[in-house]
Amino acid sequence: MQEAKYITVISNGKKAVLAISTILYVLMVNKTAEIHVLGGKIYQTRMTLSELEKKLGDGFIKAHRGCIVSAMAIHDISDNIYLNNGESLIYTIRKKNQIIEQFRFKQKNIISGFEREGIPATDEEYRRYYSSFENLPFAFTDIEMVFNDESRAVDWIFRYGNPALAKLEKLSLQRLIGSSFSNLFSNMDSKWLSAYERATLYGETLEIIDYSPEIDVYLKVICFPTFKGHCGCILFDISEIKFTRNSSAAEKALMLYLGELPKENG
Repeated sequence: MQEAKYITVISNGKKAVLAISTILYVLMVNKTAEIHVLGGKIYQTRMTLSELEKKLGDGFIKAHRGCIVSAMAIHDISDNIYLNNGESLIYTIRKKNQIIEQFRFKQKNIISGFEREGIPATDEEYRRYYSSFENLPFAFTDIEMVFNDESRAVDWIFRYGNPALAKLEKLSLQRLIGSSFSNLFSNMDSKWLSAYERATLYGETLEIIDYSPEIDVYLKVICFPTFKGHCGCILFDISEIKFTRNSSAAEKALMLYLGELPKENG
């Protein structure tokens, strides 16, 4: 039997069809279920947690009797359950080992389920697939994530890169392609892993603006899912980007971009 990809709920008197892959966790507040999805939106529905568990399938873990969380959304479990989007949830401490075991098992199933079909098999196939990226004025790479035995992202391998990437990384494409990041840069900063893991496992498109000690450059990175187990990254040297205000709406757009204004409801 094929596992459902969507669920339908009644929220605020309206029917809502939700992709299960976008659901982070469900929290019961009295008799109302709050379904938290990607992007910060919350759907409230009068359903029991057990009803939702059956609809959502076995990709979710019970954190406590009033909360279930998607295994794909979990980044780490320690004093709290830490999600890939930066949120954290409490859980039943006495069941910590059981919850961690479930998490590792489900994450391992997700990763082992990555299909090779449709993924380029050679460097030449990658170059053909991304031929339109060759002459772009900004750096682009397709990376394959490396997971350890606990299904945690620990590294990545460059599978494709354009000439602009070689210029930015200050390494030839011959050295970059097929090499892991940690082998090329001994001072690898793990902060990049969390975002790339989110894009790879949860299908998010994310933007990171931070300093790269590996190449001594302040970067803007946009990462997004490509093939199963992979993510694509567009990289910019921030010193080469200039913001222009071409209209009266530009300032508002910039404030929205920086998260300083609430988004308007469509």
